[in-house]
Amino acid sequence: MGVTPTVLIITIALYFLVLYTVSYFTSKGANTHTFFNADKKSPWLLVAIGMIGASLSGATFLSVPGKVGADGLNMAYSYMQVVFGYLLGYVFIAKVLLPLYYKLNLLSIYEYLEQRFGIVSYKMGALFFLLSRIIGASFRLFLMTMVLHPFVLEPLGVSFEITVIITLLLIWVYTFKGGIKTIVWTDTLQTITMLAAVAMTVYYIANSLDISLLDVRSEIQKAGMSKMFFFENGWADNNNFFKQFLSGALITIVMTGLDQDMMQKNLTCRSLKDAQKNMLVFSIILVFANLLFLTLGAMLYVFANAKGIEIPTSTDQLFPLIALNNLPSFVGVIFILGLVAAAYSSADSALTSLTTSFCVDFLNFEKSERTEKQKFATRLKVHVAFTVVLFLGIMVLKVVNNDAVINGLLKAAGYTYGPLLGLFAFGLFTKRIIHDKWVWIVVLLSPILSALLDNYSESLFGGLKFGFTILAVNGLITFVGLMFLTKKGGASTRPHN
Repeated sequence: MGVTPTVLIITIALYFLVLYTVSYFTSKGANTHTFFNADKKSPWLLVAIGMIGASLSGATFLSVPGKVGADGLNMAYSYMQVVFGYLLGYVFIAKVLLPLYYKLNLLSIYEYLEQRFGIVSYKMGALFFLLSRIIGASFRLFLMTMVLHPFVLEPLGVSFEITVIITLLLIWVYTFKGGIKTIVWTDTLQTITMLAAVAMTVYYIANSLDISLLDVRSEIQKAGMSKMFFFENGWADNNNFFKQFLSGALITIVMTGLDQDMMQKNLTCRSLKDAQKNMLVFSIILVFANLLFLTLGAMLYVFANAKGIEIPTSTDQLFPLIALNNLPSFVGVIFILGLVAAAYSSADSALTSLTTSFCVDFLNFEKSERTEKQKFATRLKVHVAFTVVLFLGIMVLKVVNNDAVINGLLKAAGYTYGPLLGLFAFGLFTKRIIHDKWVWIVVLLSPILSALLDNYSESLFGGLKFGFTILAVNGLITFVGLMFLTKKGGASTRPHN
């Protein structure tokens, strides 16, 4: 058992050859608008399928299966409570946010903040997105590299740093010209590859244990890992249904609906109706995709118990441990393909959305008189610059290499979505006008106050743990802060719905 580095390299090389072939055809005749919005000609079904990969990412590919049999948050199938909350969030996006974005014909969704409030709100919203996406993308790529490097390039004497450079160059080459148009197609391919890898791994695990696919559910029930809904321990329990469901809805609204990376694909659809169909189909597929991941996780634990395999301290390592060392070599190849597809489907869109946001929100591409040639040259430099930034981000995570610090960084990145939630909610649900020049104070204080409340919540509120619902608290603080910035006099005439 086990897969040789040479086999893995050949597999990955062939996979990227397919991606580059797709990129070659989709980037023909591409210009700046093509890079940003695919000329608004993306087939909605492709967008729906491609968004699955971008939503799940390499972190999900490793983490969700590992948590099924672990103690604490999201054990067994409790993660589905969050996923069902996602559905409520997607309805809000389809019915409220997408109509707004299409009505205003936005390239960057943060342009709405300028039209509704002013330049300071606009720049702060875009800045918070950039910070959060840089940290998030760096973490996802770091996690993937930490798994790939020991099995693929390290045995050949290649350093971690060179592995990261190769990883980023592979993304840069197939996205630098076609941008989001290419990504709509490559992410569809990567989503299919990722889900196929998970399904095939479940099949091979069941086969190695002489379990038929029809009996997989009963085996999971016997192992005590099938429970999905948790109501018993009240609001203080992190797995409580209502807390998880609300968290899922909030995560979706903020981290999809208010995130340029996720919404950029939706805005490439031909019409609002197509974008809404995409959102509906995407949300349905996502439910089944997460059920598949959780089934894989449960079967990994069933397999480990049956074969006497010790569960790693970090449950994220369970999937690679079994796939690469304890199953037929073919499964190891499938795992690597799935991991690469999961990681790249989120990382490539992150690089493109960072480039788009910076060019539109800070370099004012849409308002400038640059020629197409000048825009291409500038965009290319920005694309390279963010590639370097991601490299530095990954290197910082490697140097730190401490779970507590890394989790702290990710949590800090999550806090940046709270002010976005407050800003958009205030704009959508009130007609008030504000003193825009002071907004920066509110959006900087809000995450700090939220972090303090979250840190001391158990002592302040009788054992209450906010969990992901801290997003709502963060957004509420921003909303209240904006109320204090309201100008005297009439309502806003700027767009609010």
